[in-house]
Amino acid sequence: MPSKISEKKPEKEVAAEFTSYYLQRATQEFAEDLDKVRSADDFKSGPDGIAMLVHALQQGTALFSSEDQRRIIVAAQTTSPAAEEK
Repeated sequence: MPSKISEKKPEKEVAAEFTSYYLQRATQEFAEDLDKVRSADDFKSGPDGIAMLVHALQQGTALFSSEDQRRIIVAAQTTSPAAEEK
């Protein structure tokens, strides 16, 4: 049964929160690999290269349905230390 948190949030808000959460997790998990890519000789330095990496990572969010995104965000919010303080 969905929680009240998930029922109240519009789909666009959930999608934005999921993208942010996904990017945070992906950059944590792939930190060493991302550093290697950024330090490679053929990597474009500057904002274009970073934008390309971010865009590439964002493409992973398409693997999750809107229902899965909502479920993951609700779970992340209920298990985070900030949620426990509320």
